[in-house]
Amino acid sequence: MIDKTNVDNCDYICIHEDIVGLVNAKMPMEETLYDLAELFKVFGDSTRIKILYVLRESEMCVCDIAQILNMTQSAISHQLRVLKQSKLVKNRRDGKTVFYSLADSHVITIIDQGMEHVAE
Repeated sequence: MIDKTNVDNCDYICIHEDIVGLVNAKMPMEETLYDLAELFKVFGDSTRIKILYVLRESEMCVCDIAQILNMTQSAISHQLRVLKQSKLVKNRRDGKTVFYSLADSHVITIIDQGMEHVAE
């Protein structure tokens, strides 16, 4: 059924209830959408993107990442903490050294899709 109602500057608004109902049924919960927005905020920092791109190529320790990006180990450690909290990177200990890598293939997919999008 189409509902026509007088709204602000529009003379009529046409609501397609069947489409609206289908979309509403598929909408994730508000908390899930919030979590997704928070995840994308993590990608909003170029230093974190650089770290993810480096880890896309190889597992590395903080010292190696700092060397490649010409940054302090402290700055890298801080960003790795954010990436780890967002479940984008994981770590493993080998003696006194902690090695970081991407958490899973989803992270690679996100990076690759983003690069493909910006290259268009």
